[in-house]
Amino acid sequence: MNDGGPFHLGEDPATPHAPRGVGHLRGADAFPTAARAALGDSQLRRNIGKATGTIRAKRAEVVGEVADWEALREAGRALKAATMARLPGLLLQLEQQVTAHGGVVHWARDATEANAIVVDLVRATGSDEVVKVKSMATQEIGLNEALADAGIAAIETDLAELIVQLGDDAPSHILVPAIHRNRAEIREIFLRRMPDVDPDLTDEPRLLAMAARAHLRRKFLTARVGVSGANFAVAETGTLSVVESEGNGRMCLTLPGTLITVMGIEKLVPTWQDLEVFLQLLPRSSTGERMNPYTSMWTGVHPGDGPTDVHLVLLDNGRTATLADEVGRQALHCIRCSACLNVCPVYERTGGHAYGSVYPGPIGAILSPQLTGVEDNASLPFASSLCGACYDVCPVKINIPEVLVHLRARHVEERRANRTLPNAEEVAMAAAGWVMADPGRYAAAQRAARAGRILAAGRDRIRALPPPLSAWTAARDAPKPPAETFRDWWTRTRGDRGDRR
Repeated sequence: MNDGGPFHLGEDPATPHAPRGVGHLRGADAFPTAARAALGDSQLRRNIGKATGTIRAKRAEVVGEVADWEALREAGRALKAATMARLPGLLLQLEQQVTAHGGVVHWARDATEANAIVVDLVRATGSDEVVKVKSMATQEIGLNEALADAGIAAIETDLAELIVQLGDDAPSHILVPAIHRNRAEIREIFLRRMPDVDPDLTDEPRLLAMAARAHLRRKFLTARVGVSGANFAVAETGTLSVVESEGNGRMCLTLPGTLITVMGIEKLVPTWQDLEVFLQLLPRSSTGERMNPYTSMWTGVHPGDGPTDVHLVLLDNGRTATLADEVGRQALHCIRCSACLNVCPVYERTGGHAYGSVYPGPIGAILSPQLTGVEDNASLPFASSLCGACYDVCPVKINIPEVLVHLRARHVEERRANRTLPNAEEVAMAAAGWVMADPGRYAAAQRAARAGRILAAGRDRIRALPPPLSAWTAARDAPKPPAETFRDWWTRTRGDRGDRR
């Protein structure tokens, strides 16, 4: 074993990405195709618009209470950058501490290995059912499907995850996976899929929560295996942590005899003191709360208290490949608060399913392509207006617009390297560069563009241009050219005085 377990962290440019056909990092359709279908769902847009608007307002209120918020953000950024710089050593320290406290550490290069490890651990208990606390990592690797193939049922215990699971749906938000569902839809799902539910159940939130609690309580009391994710892992003590709002996580972490945690290798913090920064940044940025209702921490095995078998699966699945990119590696700083989703105008209109990955929105647009390889998710870095709102709210100051542009450039370079002839876009850009390089050619082109006013047909915008320019107007209107160019107006109104200036 070399530094950082079996991984060559940040040293091998050929480090493999997440494997194809396993997990949920790649969608069936590219973003433009999937987004077009989402934009046609007016109910989805209303649900997401209302929910994200509410969360945005709550976040802004509680962040405004913290006088040194910007200093906290900078501290979070610096801690994450320093952790990534010495990640191999910290991972070994974590393994040593978990093992010293009675736990077992497993290293998984990718989703296939991680799923196999968890399936074998569950089979060893003789159980055919596990309860799960919300975990992005297990969704990323498709653990539920792998367990089902092995004849093991996985029961989601987070309320939103339960709604998604019972509805045969997929999460569409990092923090609120069922954000695209309203109360009436949730009631219909419960009545249809939840055994023994009151047939007179209404869509009152309190009654819906009580129905879910009664359903889950039976699962908690019979499950022999729990599966969790981890928000943070402390290297100096081997302590793992989950933060949540409902208390279901605490039930899942303490009642079963066997606890298996699947965690991405980037979730590490060096010391306990580092947690004080992130436990302030995370709740205010995610749910708009001053602190999490439930923060669970556990260190190994304690006889007579909690699980007797504790396992930690450390997941790579493309993270070392991401770490090797000096610009893109800041995506690994993400603490999964989802603040960037809630301010993104693109996410608000398309929802999370259009991104095709378990990580939607702005952070997903830079994380998913790096985990899979850019060409496997080439459309995602373009799913942004580059307005920068995501950068402004990120609690650890991930410069998402910078990484988006960087990944777009990588895509262009990789595509160019695999093609002998330029495509239409490259020909168009080369022609535009030639025109703009000469003032005379540029002025002539501006005058020629006035002919396009005919295509506007009396409107202020052109809705359809002839091929090959029709590729542009297929997704957006083009502005109607002015009757007079700026140069002509300047000459007409300033004459020679204008030319001299």
